[in-house]
Amino acid sequence: MNKTILIQDHLRPALPTVLGCRDYREQEQLLVRTDRILRVSGVERIFVGLSLERYQAAAAGPVRAGDLVRQSERSEKALRCMVLKNILGEDYREMSVRLAQCELFRWFCKLPELEAVRVPSKSTLQTYANWLPHEEMGKVLGRLREAMADETRAREIGLEAELDMDVAWVDTTCLKANIHFPADWVLLRDAVRTLIKTILTIRRHGLKVRMPEPGDFIAAMNAQAMGMSAAARRKPGSKKARKRVLRLMKKICRTVSEHAARYERALDKRWRETDLTRKEAEVVLRRMKRVLDQLPEAMRQAHERIIGERPVANANKILSLYEGDIHVIVRGKAGADVEFGNSLFVAETVSGFILDHELRREISPGDPKWLQERYPKMKEASGDRLCAAVGDRGFDSAGSRKLLDEQKAFNGLCPRDSREMQRRVREDEAFIGAQKRRAQTEGRIGILKNVFLQGVPRAKGFQKRELQVDWAVLAHNLWVVARCPWACKEQVAAETA
Repeated sequence: MNKTILIQDHLRPALPTVLGCRDYREQEQLLVRTDRILRVSGVERIFVGLSLERYQAAAAGPVRAGDLVRQSERSEKALRCMVLKNILGEDYREMSVRLAQCELFRWFCKLPELEAVRVPSKSTLQTYANWLPHEEMGKVLGRLREAMADETRAREIGLEAELDMDVAWVDTTCLKANIHFPADWVLLRDAVRTLIKTILTIRRHGLKVRMPEPGDFIAAMNAQAMGMSAAARRKPGSKKARKRVLRLMKKICRTVSEHAARYERALDKRWRETDLTRKEAEVVLRRMKRVLDQLPEAMRQAHERIIGERPVANANKILSLYEGDIHVIVRGKAGADVEFGNSLFVAETVSGFILDHELRREISPGDPKWLQERYPKMKEASGDRLCAAVGDRGFDSAGSRKLLDEQKAFNGLCPRDSREMQRRVREDEAFIGAQKRRAQTEGRIGILKNVFLQGVPRAKGFQKRELQVDWAVLAHNLWVVARCPWACKEQVAAETA
């Protein structure tokens, strides 16, 4: 396999001088600096190198040099387009439009402008989002951390000094999943909609099995859903009304599931009668099977909660028919007593650079154990410079205190014992300063979630949500570094131009 990393020098026109708009000049400076960070830190080089390795490994035979050059160019565009998308906080469709409109954005993404302006479509941008898997995105993030912790590399980029990675402020949050609020009857409505829409897809491609008009089932379920919402109000007889409506919903579900099962068998055996390929037919079959397999349990769950009036354990609940790796996360906060999604661990440095993060597929082990698991990785990520950890009282435990003591690290965790808390506030100035700084970590998580992840990630499936978090952290860290104090600003700008 060819180990040469092919990064081509592109003919990039000089950016125009824009007067009268300070916001544009600030955005231009941000992207010019980010461009330099990507090139000088080695982030772009390792991203392209990993992409070429995967490309060559997937090829059936020898790969021509021209194909490697084209793949390296596509990889550069993938990296830069996704970084820019996360910095701007746009969706795929709007991002494609912004690239077509703005010369600055096309310059940053290295898009050609010779004969005609060619920008990636929304589908291409979505492909870019899955360009590398999570494990290899970790290497890209690691390369940026290494460059920011090294004084020589940081000065080559243009920073006044390397980033301070001696102290880590840690916190956890819930990354919500893009699902309907998991009321039990909503699952039945979603199941009917998905199955009927899948049946309509199969019929549209040329395969029909006798059944009543499919759209009538959606209309009937929507009517019952409105009846359930009306019966949810607290008034005399509402409990009986909810039970009556659920029985009608279950009847519709059983009828629709029977029709869907017949269509599933027909498509599996007679797919050649349609204009679908076998792979396309398998996508439709998987979509239908996923819902059919879960529908009986969803009906039982709704029956237990509404008709039987019996609670269902969180571990046994179906929260979504489409997302299997999400959990009920009890937070006990105003406006967010219970949330549905995955737990996210974040550790930041004093400058706001995210040193470490992890999106948990399984249910969270608890903040203390999570900190104990991540601390060795955090220390390695900091280049063995980490010597302190600061967090709220949720991270405090005998195990956490023992770990920090063994590592000879400063314990900035807020004690759960109120008397110990009062003692440290009176006697420990370093603790007081660390706890005051901790408020910024709440803001950091808000920026990461609401700006770079656009509130609720719309990626489907845990692996894609995990990748979306990786891209958000990479764009966030580049944004933080680009806004740090830089030296020799004129020289850096001239070299970039």
